Amino acid sequence: MIYKLYWGIITLCYALFFRKFSFPSHIGVPIFTLGLNRVTVNRRVRILPGLRIETHHNGTIEFGENISIGQNFHITSAGSLVIGSNTTILGNTFVTNIDHDYQEIGKHILEQKMIVKETRIGNNCFIGYGVAIQAGTILGDQCIVGASSVVRGVFPDYSVIVGIPAKVVKRYNKTTLSWDKTNPDGTFLN
Repeated sequence: MIYKLYWGIITLCYALFFRKFSFPSHIGVPIFTLGLNRVTVNRRVRILPGLRIETHHNGTIEFGENISIGQNFHITSAGSLVIGSNTTILGNTFVTNIDHDYQEIGKHILEQKMIVKETRIGNNCFIGYGVAIQAGTILGDQCIVGASSVVRGVFPDYSVIVGIPAKVVKRYNKTTLSWDKTNPDGTFLN
């Protein structure tokens, strides 16, 4: 009971700095924040402690409704980054829409330009523990991403995605009404 009161106080303190923060959402103690005035948190978003959230330049982040996020979540944006409603993201996960250019030899990579690529997580997704969602990833609705996967690319609705690099291994088949195995490109096996 005391921890709920503690989290409520933390949430009230940080909610003032967000572009929009809807209740009853709550946030555990973050470890780093930058540009919260460009972050929208809709209703029933729950984020455990250890959050690192950054918006660079004109970047925005939008959390849909009813999202649950585990500990040590790291998210960075220099463009528009959206996490769809009813999504669960387990701990130690990283999401970004930024790649760093590395073309200038002898210049520190963090001093080179940021390459921004559209990145979006659909509704009703489940992101496993320790996943990295890289810039340019579009996850359709109801996607399941296995633990420790490194994800980059466009993935259709109802996909099970695993591995390094992540590939589609199953999709929900509306004809057979079951989760069927697929080729890495998401086409069903015969």
